[in-house]
Amino acid sequence: MNSKIAILGGGNLGQAIASGLLSQGLNPNDLTITRHKIELLDAFKSKGVNILKDNVEAVRQAQTVIIAVKPYKISEVLKEIATVFTKDKLLISVVSDYRIAQIAELLNVQPVIFRAMPNTASSVNESITCIASSEANEEQTARVKSIFDALGKTILINEQLMDAATVLGACGIAYVLRFIRGMIQGGIEIGFDAQTATQIATQTVKGASELLLIQGNHPEAEIDKVTTPKGCTIAGLNEMEHQGFSSALIKGIKTSYENINDD
Repeated sequence: MNSKIAILGGGNLGQAIASGLLSQGLNPNDLTITRHKIELLDAFKSKGVNILKDNVEAVRQAQTVIIAVKPYKISEVLKEIATVFTKDKLLISVVSDYRIAQIAELLNVQPVIFRAMPNTASSVNESITCIASSEANEEQTARVKSIFDALGKTILINEQLMDAATVLGACGIAYVLRFIRGMIQGGIEIGFDAQTATQIATQTVKGASELLLIQGNHPEAEIDKVTTPKGCTIAGLNEMEHQGFSSALIKGIKTSYENINDD
């Protein structure tokens, strides 16, 4: 079977996916990335990855095509590749707010179409990727899942939840990074230098995540373990809540969801 993969759109997400695949042993010769400014992909070219401007040629060579362009470009790209897209190829869109039915309308054939929403942690194999398809069989689903399993963890969801997955999983990277930045700034204010504060904050966040993933507890169960009566932890938590911490986060997530059509 042709195992060649083409990533149409070598921006931040496309590069993150490519980096994750290469780190898991994908032969660079089996990977093609397209971008108008191909000089921005020199690092991948030096590793033996095929770098092209031509989306049509990239699709012609590949068995699996991952579309990772900006939402406003996807219609143009689909019309461009429609003439060479054959029914035996798999198409995976990681473009937000563009439905499977919309993709199918612009192709001359009706291939199996997936939507997937990884995040930029793909580049370090720690993404959470939500995957949806309307008509895929088990073998096709397993093939697509194996691609994104190489980038972290995967979850199969209904397509109706894909916008929500985009906000919580992909936009969520930015939310968490902003939280970490706040921790670092607070650490500097109480006496640490920036480098030390960064080390403490990042490892603390990683440790908190691992606690939930491995122990399987609700966050409040783990919070209870570090909050003692009249202690400094509960005092800090209560002050954050008085300032609207949880409310602001929830409202931010809902606002992103309500504005996803504008991305």
